[in-house]
Amino acid sequence: MVNAISVLGSTGSIGRQTLGAAEHLGLRVAALTAQRKIDLLEEQARKFRPAFAAVYDEQAAKAFKVAVADTDIRVGSGIEGLMEAATFSESDCVVTAVSGAIGLKPTLAAIDEKKRIALANKETLVCAGEIVMKRAKDKGAEIVPVDSEHSAIFQCLMGRKPGELHKILLTGSGGPFRGKARAELENVTPEQAVAHPNWSMGAKISVDSATMMNKGLEFIEAMHLFSVTPDDITVVVHPQSVIHSMVELCDGTVIAQLGVPDMGLPIQLALTYPERCPSMFEHLDFYKLRDLTFEAPDYEKTPCLRLAMDCARKGGTAACVMSAANEVAVHKFLRKELGYNRIYDAAAGAVEAIPFTAHPDLDTILAADEAARAYVREKY
Repeated sequence: MVNAISVLGSTGSIGRQTLGAAEHLGLRVAALTAQRKIDLLEEQARKFRPAFAAVYDEQAAKAFKVAVADTDIRVGSGIEGLMEAATFSESDCVVTAVSGAIGLKPTLAAIDEKKRIALANKETLVCAGEIVMKRAKDKGAEIVPVDSEHSAIFQCLMGRKPGELHKILLTGSGGPFRGKARAELENVTPEQAVAHPNWSMGAKISVDSATMMNKGLEFIEAMHLFSVTPDDITVVVHPQSVIHSMVELCDGTVIAQLGVPDMGLPIQLALTYPERCPSMFEHLDFYKLRDLTFEAPDYEKTPCLRLAMDCARKGGTAACVMSAANEVAVHKFLRKELGYNRIYDAAAGAVEAIPFTAHPDLDTILAADEAARAYVREKY
């Protein structure tokens, strides 16, 4: 169990829940970061009294520094501030809850310092999974997944020998538009897309869940986290979100991890692993469960999932380009500047348009990420 944490992205959904878990567990919060929500960051800083806080946006950082001038909190800004929070000497665990490729360099820096990485930033592994996992192995740094699905797989594999795994069964609810044809979704609004039937999440990840791009990103993450190929992962639509994922072992045994759909549970485990502690969350009541149902994805109705799986098989910079393009497209959709179905068009268009590199280094990955973002901003 860790003692002190740095939270990168403390004002987002995962970041806020992480601070709740830290308070429940009695952990020290040593460093916080936010992109620009300085009012909430100030509230968090005054409550948890971190030694260091950083704001990515330079102008917002100046305002935040003034706001906390009466405290002894040291303030940083930009990517340098995130890097300092990620490598902060007083923290033994870094919770990466920022969104986008911005989390990649701080995560690698934390790995170099042999911190535990409580990984909630999908793009870190989607964009540079091979680089990140090799660096963690070489440095001896722990990566404990925070996503509910990857946490479930992680738990199901505890104590298993590498050769025992036959297949990962990656579950997903199907989102609010499960079963609907693409033509029926032409006029979907942001308000409809973020209304997930089971989970309470941030706006961007809620839209990704609706398009099932989120499941595609998780497919790619799982490949890297658990050192498997695309053929070793099967996506299973499970509308009730009670089984968070499963593994099938070589003898045909299937092990599943079940629980209420609350992100606080995998967050807490990432902070207490390998121990388990009593939580403040509701326990699963089997007497209230009516049905647990399962179905295969319909890839014609969920083209974002199909695109992500294709990019996983292609490798190289394909997944990075897709993820970056999707992020920009989703934010355009949330601002009502882009139609719902055009999110897929933008991501697929970027994969087609941006030059592909089969074996990229970190600089090439970051350049591909930026090229994909620029493509969507210009074309869509």
